[in-house]
Amino acid sequence: MNNFFGMLARMKYINRWGLMRNTITENIAEHSLEVAIIAHALAVIGNTYCGKRMDPEHIAMLGIMHDASEIITGDMPTPIKYYAPEIRDSYKKVERIAAKQLLSEIPEEMQPSYRDILLETENEDWKYVKAADKLSAYIKCIEESNMGNTDFKRAQESIQKALDEMKMEEIHIFIEKFLPSYTMTLDEINKQ
Repeated sequence: MNNFFGMLARMKYINRWGLMRNTITENIAEHSLEVAIIAHALAVIGNTYCGKRMDPEHIAMLGIMHDASEIITGDMPTPIKYYAPEIRDSYKKVERIAAKQLLSEIPEEMQPSYRDILLETENEDWKYVKAADKLSAYIKCIEESNMGNTDFKRAQESIQKALDEMKMEEIHIFIEKFLPSYTMTLDEINKQ
């Protein structure tokens, strides 16, 4: 069976932030698009301002697929996923098994093209995706706060700390140059 793309289409049914009161719901399809856009931007920033030689389009594709295993596992809320090292490590194994299952849903001759984008590795490209994932979560917290939802206050503080700990110049440049527009209305953006 070649169910891969049919399964990917189900990303829109997996909601995020399950333990939080949301003013705007978010599914993993929406989240993955935002991560891809931000990851691409971070790679371009790295190339433009930091002397890096990254492949922004490949990194964007990693961003699109970074949560694809959640089609099978569902979205595990961060407080549960990271509650204890044993849970975190076990969940990483479950995610890898799910990613391999997704890979098996592609014709064998196509699998080499998808292996590197479905099976996360510890390399520089995935570092950009992880940074984009955190920035996406940080933006979600800001948006919820702007809607008067205080449930995201602690999450925002925690994510800001995690972003600082990543020590990536690209993150700081993105925050300085592009984050302010996330808090502006369309009218404010159009006046500039």
